[in-house]
Amino acid sequence: MYYGGDYNPEQFPPHVWEEDVVRMQEAGVTLVSLGIFAWSRIQPAEGKFDFEWLDRVIGLLHDGGIAVDLATATASPPPWAVQQYPDILPQDENGARYWPGSRQHYAPTSPSYRRLAAELVHAIAERYVNHPAVVMWHVNNEYACHLRHDYSDNAAAAFRQWLRAKYGDVGTLNEAWGNAFWSSLVTDFEQVHPPRKAPYSVNPAGLLDFKRFSSDALLELYTMERDILLSHGATQPITTNFMGAFAAADYWKWAPEIDIISDDSYPDPNDPEAFRTAAFTRDLMRSLGGQQPWILMEQAAGAVNWRPTNAPKAPGQMAALSMQAVGRGADGVMFFQWRQSRRGAEKFHSAMLPHAGTGTRTWREVAQLGADLKALGDVGGADGRARVALVFDWENWWAVEGSDHPVELDYGALVTRWYAALHRRHVMVDIVHPEGDLGGYSLVIAAQQYLVTDAAAANLRGFVERGGHLLVTAFSDVVDESDAFRDGGFTVALRDLLGAQVKEFGALVPPEFDASAPGERFAPFDGPFGSGTGTLLAEELDVVDAEVLAHFTEGRRSGDPALTRKRTGAGRAYYLATVPDEVTTGGLTAWLLAEAGVEPLVAGASEFVEVARRGDVLTVINHSAERTEVALAGTDVLTGDAVETLELDAYEWRMVRPR
Repeated sequence: MYYGGDYNPEQFPPHVWEEDVVRMQEAGVTLVSLGIFAWSRIQPAEGKFDFEWLDRVIGLLHDGGIAVDLATATASPPPWAVQQYPDILPQDENGARYWPGSRQHYAPTSPSYRRLAAELVHAIAERYVNHPAVVMWHVNNEYACHLRHDYSDNAAAAFRQWLRAKYGDVGTLNEAWGNAFWSSLVTDFEQVHPPRKAPYSVNPAGLLDFKRFSSDALLELYTMERDILLSHGATQPITTNFMGAFAAADYWKWAPEIDIISDDSYPDPNDPEAFRTAAFTRDLMRSLGGQQPWILMEQAAGAVNWRPTNAPKAPGQMAALSMQAVGRGADGVMFFQWRQSRRGAEKFHSAMLPHAGTGTRTWREVAQLGADLKALGDVGGADGRARVALVFDWENWWAVEGSDHPVELDYGALVTRWYAALHRRHVMVDIVHPEGDLGGYSLVIAAQQYLVTDAAAANLRGFVERGGHLLVTAFSDVVDESDAFRDGGFTVALRDLLGAQVKEFGALVPPEFDASAPGERFAPFDGPFGSGTGTLLAEELDVVDAEVLAHFTEGRRSGDPALTRKRTGAGRAYYLATVPDEVTTGGLTAWLLAEAGVEPLVAGASEFVEVARRGDVLTVINHSAERTEVALAGTDVLTGDAVETLELDAYEWRMVRPR
């Protein structure tokens, strides 16, 4: 089990380095991520490299029994590079340049940046590829975290090349983008620009392709650096740190290129429900990696520095969230960072070793967690054997949150609402791509799957035919992969499977709007699960050959179908013509689980108790400040003691092999 954090020795004088190694040993640190932001220290000028300090640091760590996840250091170009090659700097949609002085100030498509980054990686790899301390490579850092899209001339040229490769000719591009609209027909790819500032709405198909291109351009940077490492004979696993469900990069495309999935996670201690969102990201990482172990690469030991108010984690909460990751498949628990920075923008960000030193609660908890992880031993593979899957699709995310729609939808929030309902009921969940393998699941939920490809439609149909239960919710199957309506209106690709067609979306006034706003806000409906409340949309359904399970009971859709079910093959497909509120989502989830025959991992536990399965081990965590009990017979993994009932204090965790 890896344990440690980002280590930035270049911020401190050399005499601190030896002390750091001693303190790391005391804390149980086994791995540090080194050199992530050290480009200017490693390379003070073009063609000039200074590795003497890095040699010493790596040597000290190795002698101290601490392994290194060595970074390629390309995350923040040094001042000399920007001065000599100003085309490195990106631009926003208004054409304004992003200036140096912060971090991530590079255009991913800049030839100068790519050349200089490649030269740096070659030099680092040549020197350290066979160093026994280096057990992993860390490429760049948090791609697109602060700069999601670049609109520079470099980006424009690369975007045109990407479009040429995808469409081949301008006629195909014009058809896919619907350029006959608003006199936008192009006769040359050079007439295409990134979606820069415009007088009004930009072409949604063009915007969707630009987001695809932007993700691909960043992925190309990653694979460039990875391939350089491999060309020098690197045999260590290579990773880069994801950021949960991060909108700018399609991690489904990235994951196959990465040896070990790693993730940075910063749930807000001010939010009592943040642990559920964190659980979603853990399951997403496990799912992206194909049920293989992954690494929690960054988290905070206490408070962060970048929210309006930065609460520290409560006593025990850091360990609870760390073990949440382990219980959901992580083979490493890491932090940003090892030693708290004395200067710079992140000097208030907590660290494993705080400014106040080892006489702190943070240090005691860090050291205790290190000891516990060491004592755990092997806890098996990452597979949680989930019977429920939740569809999550980046391309759909980009499309469904486009402009000029019937109502604005927050795709991430709506998907995680379903996840939270499943989490409260102590059910393991995998996150799946709509075209991914759905074998082995009993229930699949596809929320707001606005963009549906033909391949996805066939995949979902096959899942139902084989006996699965599929729920599709409102504003799904609206457009194809080009963000265009299919012939036949809405709900075309899944119409035969669902046995119903949407005729009108029926937008409602969003619940968060001022109560004095005119119009309908809610769409009550009834059904086999009881009464419910719909929001945002109350669609008009034409039911062809499905069974109507629920009707709207008030408003302009009163008496119309709200929930349908159709049997296809051995399974059932359900369609919900609205967006349920949180309470209704819970009721529907419980009913769907019963329909699909899915049982909870434990019965009768509080909704603030989390239960996760990893192989044959259950991790049970109390995420509340109140003492609670969980009936679970088995063997405590940490102590070897037999247990019948777990008594959990605030934020206490236990790992149990059930019997």
